Amino acid sequence: MAELLSLSANNLLSPMVLFFLLGLGAGLMRSDLAIPEPVSRFLALYLILAIGFKGGVALAAAPGGLTLAAPLLVAAGLSAVLPMVAYGLLRLSTRLDVPNAAAVAAHYGSVSVVTFVAATVFLGHHEEPFEAYLVSMLAVMEAPAVVVGILLARKATAGSVGASATSGQTLRLLHEAILSGSVVLLLGSLAIGCMSGASGMQALSPIVEQPFRGILCLFLLDMGLVTAKRLIGARGIEPRLVLFGIYMPLVGACLGLLCGSLLGLSTGGIMLLTVLVASASYIVVPAAVRLAIPQADPGIYMTLSLGVTFPFNVVLGIPLYYAAAKIASS
Repeated sequence: MAELLSLSANNLLSPMVLFFLLGLGAGLMRSDLAIPEPVSRFLALYLILAIGFKGGVALAAAPGGLTLAAPLLVAAGLSAVLPMVAYGLLRLSTRLDVPNAAAVAAHYGSVSVVTFVAATVFLGHHEEPFEAYLVSMLAVMEAPAVVVGILLARKATAGSVGASATSGQTLRLLHEAILSGSVVLLLGSLAIGCMSGASGMQALSPIVEQPFRGILCLFLLDMGLVTAKRLIGARGIEPRLVLFGIYMPLVGACLGLLCGSLLGLSTGGIMLLTVLVASASYIVVPAAVRLAIPQADPGIYMTLSLGVTFPFNVVLGIPLYYAAAKIASS
């Protein structure tokens, strides 16, 4: 317990968390502090490119014979199972209808790239190594959750659409989830880093290494501002939904710890897999859900993923998952 409190205190005093809290506080106090949308988009693209490229370089340097099949299958399985768990909990404990429950569930089966990046910075601060292929697992966990979410949502519209329309909707959904800009950039950067290896890192180090933490702080400042807006404008968010936004990450974290241990990951690897499973998407999945489940309310699923779960994970979850990963790997 003492170690956990120490980790939490150190995390709260880290620049990235403090900048997030600065943005959150400024937004809640109705400050006119703002980051222009094009700059915000650039920051997000930079972080995705940097984490993908560095992961690819690390993957290229990994020992020969590394098998990715098992970790990637586990990642895809977790992304498919988690929405069903989340959906069941929502239907049992809240008053959400089927479309809204399915939309929220899809977000909690997918991942948050920014939370993952924050966790890698946390591990770097503690000099804790991790397996390079965790970035590949991140990329795999985007699409399955969205597909399961739309299948759950069809329970509400069964019989109201024809088979051809349902098939067309599924194809559009897959296109939106798999070929979305963030997924393409992440996979492309991973491949480029893997192909260029150490020489590529030497060439791009001034871009992907030195400014990384500063840009992450700017992005988290913006995330704090956006989170405050979501919280101020929240509608239809009952207390039981807020509780779901806190306990669902912990449910996912338990699954992540178990799977990471079974895969034989290092402490850092277990922690990052736990972070992936405990996070909720607020970039890729919302775009797909708007297309696939138009009757769902964005004010509910965006507020929960960005306004509740994201702050919980960044401020408290990351040190908690690290402490649990140390126990699981001992």
